[in-house]
Amino acid sequence: MKILALDSSGLVASVAVTEDDVLIAEYTIQYKKTHSQTLLPMLEEVRRMVELAMDQVDAIAVAAGPGSFTGLRIGSATAKGLALALEKPIIPVPTLDGLAWQMYGTDALVCPIMDARRSQVYTGLYEFIYQGESYDMRVIKKQCAVSFDEIAEEINRTGRNVIFVGDGIPVFRERMKEVLRVAYTLAPAHRNRQSAACIAALGRIYYEQGRTVSGEAHVPEYLRLSQAERERAGSQG
Repeated sequence: MKILALDSSGLVASVAVTEDDVLIAEYTIQYKKTHSQTLLPMLEEVRRMVELAMDQVDAIAVAAGPGSFTGLRIGSATAKGLALALEKPIIPVPTLDGLAWQMYGTDALVCPIMDARRSQVYTGLYEFIYQGESYDMRVIKKQCAVSFDEIAEEINRTGRNVIFVGDGIPVFRERMKEVLRVAYTLAPAHRNRQSAACIAALGRIYYEQGRTVSGEAHVPEYLRLSQAERERAGSQG
């Protein structure tokens, strides 16, 4: 099956196409431009380069949140438009699941962290369990918005080594040294940001599990209110 995948949940914009277990194309960029400027041109370039007939796509996988409010809206709107036009299902992949999938096969705990501002991170905890010819990813702590100290304390209680991945690393690097009491490592440059290829690969698994929605039904998962919504709620008492 062919999956078109999109990820604009964070600083990175990423588009990928997979066919079964083969990555046909991936276009990823993080450079001084907004996703509204980059995502559709990237999609068109991928389509042109691999001569992709859009009606051959079986499903649209999208990083469904949490993440940047604007980025999530752009990615979700693009996915919804494609799904409705092509009459194909959407595979909503939790953003933190996609980040954790970057560390496929590790025997350490995986802790993706995205900078959520206000001294918080979007995070979760994952591990990979060997199942014969492949690994299953098990969610130990579902994605959430908490302080870095809170997730660090949960990691300390496990006593296990951990690997961090995500754009929260440079923000909380110094705090890691202060509060973590277990051995930890940081994902390398080619594995420390969002990847549409991971969204596609994990999306295929979720598709086989029946975890799809229609274009009409898909909505991003923000996890918390936007700043504008918080300010409005505050002004209303």
